[in-house]
Amino acid sequence: MTLVARLVLAISAFNTALGRALCWLTLGIVLVCFLVVVLRYVFSIGFVWLQDLYVWLNGIMFTGVAAFTLLRDGHVRVDIFYRKATVRSRAWVDLIGTLVFLFPFTVSVVIWSWPYVARSWRFMESSSNIGGMPGLFVLKSFILVFAGLVMLQGVAMALRAVLELARHSHLLPSHLRYSEDR
Repeated sequence: MTLVARLVLAISAFNTALGRALCWLTLGIVLVCFLVVVLRYVFSIGFVWLQDLYVWLNGIMFTGVAAFTLLRDGHVRVDIFYRKATVRSRAWVDLIGTLVFLFPFTVSVVIWSWPYVARSWRFMESSSNIGGMPGLFVLKSFILVFAGLVMLQGVAMALRAVLELARHSHLLPSHLRYSEDR
């Protein structure tokens, strides 16, 4: 069980570090968007690649931080019952939800997006806008990154639930344990 706890901790630490790093893209998005507006309305200058840049940064940021959001329990859920449930009941809900919904969802995202991303890489696809940014294939790859990171965090969620159900949650640091007060 110690190995399971270490795995949960490692996955959670990885997604935390990545999520915190990618959150800084928000500042870049705001600054680039501000620059686009100032250039357009103050100087009557426009750069298509600059407009692509803030849209692409937005796509990278949102797909890259999805697992971090899952770790922090920040995704929308219908928690009418979950909020008032016991710790063990929440662990069961998380385990079943991960196995029945999260894993099939992420696998289907990979299966359905793989040809789309592979085609983009084959053609070294770039922006469809004239004067836009090259490297659209990199942005499209973040669909697979999203699915992989969310699936990885799902593994951590399922293992965390298993630790709770096996009454070994004490092996996890307090910030990763289920809390009684919800």
